[in-house]
Amino acid sequence: MMRLPNILTLLRMALIPVFVLIYYLPFTWAPLATAIIFAIAAVTDWLDGFLARRWNQTSAFGAFLDPVADKLIVAVALVLLVSTFASAWLALPAAVIMCREIMVSALREWMAELGKRAAVKVSYIGKVKTAAQMISLLVLLAQKAPAQGWQVWDWPIWGGVALMYVAAALTLYSMFIYIKSAWSDLTYSM
Repeated sequence: MMRLPNILTLLRMALIPVFVLIYYLPFTWAPLATAIIFAIAAVTDWLDGFLARRWNQTSAFGAFLDPVADKLIVAVALVLLVSTFASAWLALPAAVIMCREIMVSALREWMAELGKRAAVKVSYIGKVKTAAQMISLLVLLAQKAPAQGWQVWDWPIWGGVALMYVAAALTLYSMFIYIKSAWSDLTYSM
């Protein structure tokens, strides 16, 4: 029988195509609806982990699927935003975040094979990074991309991008923490 935390994780993944379709709808309410769907996904991310720990319903399936679902919806949101806003100002932190996620996922998988997954467990900085990233994505998803490029008065867009840079900086910092904790294992066979 499927447990509620895993159902919430699967729901988050099922929201991805809906999220994409609504993002491209030609209606004035589409950006806000997209941001709401992303917010629901973010809440289910927190809720599934909370419930799994609270009800002692952690599972190998959930431990695998939860970070995959998180990375998928964030990656899709970043791709949508970069394609819409078409700016190096947004593409740079988006690329940093996506590259870090791939690298840290590979590092965690490799360390798990060595039986040392705890050496690269999620840190407090990683949680702060995730919060900054989610807020930034919510702010940017709720905006309609200006047809003539960004203007000084587009403060929500600039605020979302600034927060994306904070998330990218924290992303790099947390990546270095993970690499440092695994460094002796990484360099052992060199």
